Amino acid sequence: MSPLLLIASGTLLVFLIMTALWLLGIRNRNFSYVDIGWSGNFALLALLYAALAPGWETRKWIIAAMYALWSVRLAGHLAKRIIGEPEEGRYIELRQRWAANLNAKFFGFFQLQALLNVILAVPLLIACLNPAPSLHMLEAAGVAIWLVGLIGESIADGQLAAFKRDASNQGRVCDVGLWRYSRHPNYFFEWTIWIGYAVFALASPWGWLALAMPALMLHFLINVTGVKATEEQALRSKGERYREYQRRTSMFIPLPRKRLAEKATDG
Repeated sequence: MSPLLLIASGTLLVFLIMTALWLLGIRNRNFSYVDIGWSGNFALLALLYAALAPGWETRKWIIAAMYALWSVRLAGHLAKRIIGEPEEGRYIELRQRWAANLNAKFFGFFQLQALLNVILAVPLLIACLNPAPSLHMLEAAGVAIWLVGLIGESIADGQLAAFKRDASNQGRVCDVGLWRYSRHPNYFFEWTIWIGYAVFALASPWGWLALAMPALMLHFLINVTGVKATEEQALRSKGERYREYQRRTSMFIPLPRKRLAEKATDG
């Protein structure tokens, strides 16, 4: 199948998935489902591209497995947090902000996430189109970087989930484990995963295009749907406790607190 037809097929697939989740969100008054769809769609694109792209089979299924394993793990983690629970705070905030034409605006939001699925799957597509019948050292390096990110993100998510399960922690800020060294270690390691995808794709023709994906993901993680939205909600719900956490903990890259304190003093 040609690259353009693959992209068109993938776009239609994620558009339909997001439309179904948007309708479910209207029915259940919970638009948090968009997060499950966004993360899960990458597994579907991985299977589609690996099955239909004309590249070398081994390479296709390695990069497809990398996308799919991360996608399924994250979608499952989010599903446990979202299904059967009240709508998440940042979507309640959007619901209030978008009160006029609410459903239409959320439809656009859901489809924007579908478009991002297709754009961020560019490293996957590039690698799946490569016919070279052997693996490159860059591809091995990409797998190693991806694995570090996947393990780190899984640990961070597990630590936060365990913290929230403890009723005595209600209203407190999670500052244990990796969360002691970064306010968003899950996002940092997710970004690491995208670096792994880009490095893997660099071994293929047009692989340099994949370098834009970690940069785009970093922008979204910090400025749009990740750090910014999460911290705004944390400040609304935890107030001064979270401000204190902000003062003594790195925002993104895990760093020792003592070093941060010294830098603040030196500055």
